[in-house]
Amino acid sequence: MDEREKEPKDEEENKAETMAVSRRGFLKGMGTGTVSVALTGVPFVLPPEAMGAPRAGVKEAVVQLKINSSAYRLKVKSHWTLLDVLRREIGLTGTKKACNRSSCGACTVIVDGQTAYACSLLAIEMEGKQILTVEGLAAGDKLHPVQQAFSEYGGYQCGYCTSGQMLSAKSLLDKKPRPNRDEVREAMAGNICRCGAYPKIVESVLGAAAKTS
Repeated sequence: MDEREKEPKDEEENKAETMAVSRRGFLKGMGTGTVSVALTGVPFVLPPEAMGAPRAGVKEAVVQLKINSSAYRLKVKSHWTLLDVLRREIGLTGTKKACNRSSCGACTVIVDGQTAYACSLLAIEMEGKQILTVEGLAAGDKLHPVQQAFSEYGGYQCGYCTSGQMLSAKSLLDKKPRPNRDEVREAMAGNICRCGAYPKIVESVLGAAAKTS
């Protein structure tokens, strides 16, 4: 067979071969149930539920939660968050699920007098703690001053973050009934409003302070 100089491959042919190898490696890895490929620089791992396997260490316990002055006795799994239990198990959907990673504040509740992100709290650890959600602000048909002020001063647009904003405002006013504008901004910094209604939110909190003083 004659030795002939091979024609160099162009850039498109090299790219096609590289992609073919990558696809074969990816499909081969899919058979193991766990995939780790450098597509975005972050390993992607299939969750155990997707493979039909139980999550390691998941247990159940019966807890009694004190929410808005009512007691709820229910069975929870050890990995359930307070946010999921509030919304799914108890039906208190005023606490919103947005980022689900403690970044936006939409799920803010008050636990033993302190604001907290419900998505970052395990329900199983809330036994005996006093939990307040937006549903617990009003007294029957009478709105809380914070709720009244948010309505009067237009401290919301889409309303998705409003419940968390209100609870942060209440927590501030419980500690400092007459805050100045800078103190309001600092206290509300953990709550993101994607509509950008921050000026109205600040006015609402100041308005609520005037109502409670």
